[in-house]
Amino acid sequence: MEQSTLILAIRHGETAWNREGRLQGHLDIPLNARGEQQARRVGEALADQALQAVYASDLQRASATALAVAAHHGLTVQCDARLRERGFGRFEGLSWPEIEAGWPEEAARWRRREPDFEMAGGESLTRFFARCVP
Repeated sequence: MEQSTLILAIRHGETAWNREGRLQGHLDIPLNARGEQQARRVGEALADQALQAVYASDLQRASATALAVAAHHGLTVQCDARLRERGFGRFEGLSWPEIEAGWPEEAARWRRREPDFEMAGGESLTRFFARCVP
């Protein structure tokens, strides 16, 4: 008998920095009021799903969103730092216009999605993949 696993990937609710267009990366920015509402709504929308586990990054915006889902199922959220979004190094906290103005060559390489490009203090796509896929 063939069995399959369904994985639901849910992005965290909105933060103030999402609204401002700022890169968050590994900085621990909380959900704003709208993000909290979004988290509640996704939890309600998935209340009838047969979930067996809920995983999230250890950053509060992701874990709070996951908690809103897990609460409907009596599950605890299993947090793992390997599930964090890509680390953006010195670009964290900045907007795209600020990055493009300050580091135009690096911004261009990033936009081209060069797999091995690593901004100062950040992760390349190759390292990001190696961290979170396993």
